[in-house]
This record gives sequence, structure tokens and C-alpha cells, in this order.
Amino acid sequence: MKTMTIQSKDKEPHEIKQDFPVNFDNLEAKAKEILPLGNFEYIRGGAGQEQTMRNNRIAFESYAFIPQLLNDTSSIDTSISLFGISFPKPFIFAPVGMNMLEHPDGELAVIRAASKLNIPYALSTVSSYSLEEVAEVAPDHTKFFQLYWSKEEEISFSMISRAEAAGYRAIVLTIDTTVSGWRTGDLKINFSPLSQGFAKGNYVNDPIFRKNLLNGSYENYIDGILKNIDHAHLTWAHIEKIKKHTKLPVLLKGILHPNDAVKALESGIDGLIVSNHGGRQLDGVIGSLDALPNITKVVNGRVPVLFDSGVYSGVDAFKALALGADAVCIGRPYVYGLAIAGEQGVQNVMMNLYNELVTTMTLAGTSSMEELKKVELVKRNNQM
Repeated sequence: MKTMTIQSKDKEPHEIKQDFPVNFDNLEAKAKEILPLGNFEYIRGGAGQEQTMRNNRIAFESYAFIPQLLNDTSSIDTSISLFGISFPKPFIFAPVGMNMLEHPDGELAVIRAASKLNIPYALSTVSSYSLEEVAEVAPDHTKFFQLYWSKEEEISFSMISRAEAAGYRAIVLTIDTTVSGWRTGDLKINFSPLSQGFAKGNYVNDPIFRKNLLNGSYENYIDGILKNIDHAHLTWAHIEKIKKHTKLPVLLKGILHPNDAVKALESGIDGLIVSNHGGRQLDGVIGSLDALPNITKVVNGRVPVLFDSGVYSGVDAFKALALGADAVCIGRPYVYGLAIAGEQGVQNVMMNLYNELVTTMTLAGTSSMEELKKVELVKRNNQM
């Protein structure tokens, strides 16, 4: 098998496996061959007419950067620090729910890959395996717990406490999913993985949820999940409750407007994730990359600003980091890798993304995250 290696300061050379899909389009095509239609469409699809998904891609394609050459880039340092912990790569595994849709090992395969790559992993509330099961696989690895607020808030508090006890290092509250988006791809084939039990891991293992199930509050556990997953009543007042309930850093995922970033800072939030949920929630929304500069401007370094949505390549990651992101969340690409080859597929995808980032930094004349943030970008206006 042919391989190519790239050297960085990240301990060992990284191999690019040439028999595995390298670019995003090929990853998606291969996953489509493997997965049942409903499973694939759930991962691939977006809300409504998928304008938000297109806006994500348009935003990335609108920005071009200007290399500055004849700098020594023989050694590339991609290390970052988040909440006092150093990591060799500026990536985070985005919280993606119900990974048994792609592979029987689900989140367990992903956390194994994340641990081997030393990339922080954010576990979804709607995971197929429980947060405790995931923690047992990699107890020393840095893990964040992504929280969907429950209608019965004691369930939310219980999950936060369980995450603390299991060694998770931060809570990521997703605020753009108070109800599920209008996903036409799922609707036209009547596909609902929630209703099929793929999201049960954290709920059926929660003591508050189980108590409610036993006392007849729900007809069954799926009914209980469906009753709790929508939380349109979520407001800024709940942020104060969460901050009082945990000593862990709390990040808000789903920030797009600078006014919300300011409110988050005023609420004592410890970090932000600029995200439109990969286009899966609200159609017609600004591309996340277009929102990023205004967010980083008002935050002005006071808390970490992470970036999420539409990162399909190392060049995409380069642009997000150059526009001020402190780290980049990867979602769909690694999920396709999971579908194709389980744990190894996840590793392959993340290594390819990383190697492309290192190559891009080398050719752009940047050898560190500090230098990358000084790269000049030009944005063209797209004519519709």
C-alpha cells in the first residue's frame, strides 16, 4: 500500500493512506455505498432546501489567503491550549449523535481514535453509548459532554453531574436545537433514528430518567426521549442555572450573532462555538465562517472561540483558524470515516485533514498557530 508522510512537531510522521478516500466528496460517495439510505441521508442532509449547507460552502470558497514566503517552515507547530490543557492539533471531534447509525461500535470507536490522535472528543447527549461507557474506553483522554437541555431540567442536571463524575472536562450546551430542524430528507422517507432507539445511551442510564420511566411518566424510553429532547423554553436564565450547577467550563454551541456572544460573556460563559449545526437546523442562515470574524472581534480573546460547521478539508480548517478560531470542530467527515472503516476510518479521515493543514501551513509560510492568525485573507462578493 502506498503512503506519503508529513513531519510536524506532533511527535510522529503521519501517514496518508492512499487506498482510503481522501477528499470529502469521495468520502461521502463511499459512505453512501455502504450505509442504508435512511442512515446516510440523516448524516448527509440539512434543513429545508439546504441553503444553510450551501452557505457554509460558499463562505469557505469566498475567502482566499495570501501566502508570505521565504519563511522557515521546516518545522510546523500546530499545538493549542484549551482550559489549561495543551493539545498537538487544533481539532476537536464535534458532538455527533447516534453513531451506531454508522457502525456497531459507534462512539466507542470514535473515542478510541480520538485518544490515539490526542484530539479532544465531544460526546453528544443523544449518543448510542452512555457517557460512562465512553469514558471507560479512554478514561485519561480529554472529553467534553455536549448537553441538549431536557424539558425536565433535573435530567439535565443529572447528566452534568454524571459527566463530572466520569471525568469529562467541559460542558457544551447546544442552543440552536430547541426543536429539531425541518429535515426534508428524513421526512420524505419517514426516517427517525430517535424513534428507533439509536439515542438511548445517556437516557436509559440516567437515574432521573429511569425513575420517571418507572413511575409511568413515559409510555416507554423512546417516548421519554422524544418528550425531553425539545426544549423551546430554553433562555439565558438557564445559563445561570448551569453555571451554578457545575464547576466545569461551560461553552455555548450555536452562536452566530455578535450580540449573543456579548450576552454569553456577560453570563460568565467560558467558551463559544460558532456554529449553524452544519446546516441541519435552520435553513437560510448565514454560513458559520461568515459569522466568525464578528464573533472573534467582540470576544477579543476573553474566552476561547471554537469553530464548527462545514469544515471538510485541511484548507477549510486553515481559513477558520486564520479568521480567529482557536480550534476547529470536525463532524461529517469523521462520521463518514466511521461508516467506511470504523475506528481506523475515523483515524484516516482526521489524519488526512491534519496532514493537509500542515501542508497548507508549510506552503503558506506559517509555522505556528500564532503566525497562522496573522495570515491575510481576501473575501470576494458572490454574485447570485
